[in-house]
Amino acid sequence: MNKQISFKEAVTILILMLVMLGWGVIGFGLSPQIPVLTVIALLIFWLQIRGFEWEEVMKGISQGISTAIVPIFIFLLIGTLIAVWIQAGIIPSLMVLGFHMISSHFFVPSVFLVCSLVGLAIGSGFTTVSTVGIALFGMGSTLGINPALTAGAIISGAVFGDKMSPLSDSTNLASAVTEADLFDHIKNMMWSTIPAFIGSLLFFFFLGQSNKATSLAGIAAVESSLRQNFSVSFWAALPIILMFASAWKKVPAIQTLFANIFLSVAMIFVQNPGFKMQKLATLIESGYVSNSGNKTVDALLTRGGISSMMGTVSLIIMTLALGGILMHLGIIDSAMKPLVERLKKPGWLILTTIMAGIGINLFVGEQYLSVILPANAFKPAYKRIGLDPLALSRALEDGGSVINYLIPWGVAGSFVASALGVPVLDFLPFTMFSLLSPVFSILSGFTGIGLKWKQEKAA
Repeated sequence: MNKQISFKEAVTILILMLVMLGWGVIGFGLSPQIPVLTVIALLIFWLQIRGFEWEEVMKGISQGISTAIVPIFIFLLIGTLIAVWIQAGIIPSLMVLGFHMISSHFFVPSVFLVCSLVGLAIGSGFTTVSTVGIALFGMGSTLGINPALTAGAIISGAVFGDKMSPLSDSTNLASAVTEADLFDHIKNMMWSTIPAFIGSLLFFFFLGQSNKATSLAGIAAVESSLRQNFSVSFWAALPIILMFASAWKKVPAIQTLFANIFLSVAMIFVQNPGFKMQKLATLIESGYVSNSGNKTVDALLTRGGISSMMGTVSLIIMTLALGGILMHLGIIDSAMKPLVERLKKPGWLILTTIMAGIGINLFVGEQYLSVILPANAFKPAYKRIGLDPLALSRALEDGGSVINYLIPWGVAGSFVASALGVPVLDFLPFTMFSLLSPVFSILSGFTGIGLKWKQEKAA
């Protein structure tokens, strides 16, 4: 039996996968894990019929999952961080501070700007959403603003900061796989990022004006509940300062999270010397459970803990297992190779690269693979027509990592949906930065504005 997968066969497999995933998540409203697991099962069954050795299938699964060990550990630490930040009063203090600093009339654009600055400083969209983002989301709920709109502004700002920060994993990955200088890569991304940032700010400014009726009584009630049930003080700034200092010193994410967790736990025991170790263990494992009596506060601050991340962890394992099978057995290569060989115009090459990144996000749901796979597939084509590696690295970011937040079964999408409690399909239309970034990148490819050629081509 011929084990070589043809182009038509590979494309058929990918299309059927996408239909099944979309049908399950969007059509039936299932959690992403079920459709992904079903696709994996059917794909394995088909590969066995095609005559592929079980050892090869397992090797693909192992190779895929092996890349997720560090991200999974980081997610568990973030779940812990959310819980201890609430118990220590950090997130409640941020909410109270925000009530006094952010104008309700310009709340939505200010959320976008704050999350952009925080994300830029710490280089992690996930951390931005799960810390400052949760506090801002709570403020938006108190003001009566559409939760999906607030979530869209939070995620847009976090994605911008993550994309443009030299501390970001995805930004470093895009420059590394294309062999481009990191800071040249960040500078070159401005051609698509700055227009997307301005467009997003105008979008949020316009929509933010539709929410002029604010419930000051509601804000006062929430603030009163926060002060009564949590330790709200300026000392809450210590973990935030530590996070910024760690980012400035380029301390690795795991070390930064551990240091922040230890500091927050120390603050808990200082504030409440009678706090039991057993209660701390339950807090870390199961998250914080708010019983303030205020429904808004309880809904917003009952979250965190290792267990809250297990849904995301299971999805990471499944999607990377699926991606590993598709990669190792050559299904994605077979689908993309004929197309890559025909691309000779820069505009169409960049468009196809971005669409490939979006496609990988849809098929696999993993942002790192949405950068790595198109990079390996399209690198020869960029070299052949004389484009600089920076042109490829920008297209990878604009079609890869920023889009993963918009995929219901994507790692980033499922994470922020869980952290904020808003379904991906609800906040998707409002996550304007992720929607605009690929548009401006494609325009750059076809117009030539900001398109980076090799020096010998320019000469």
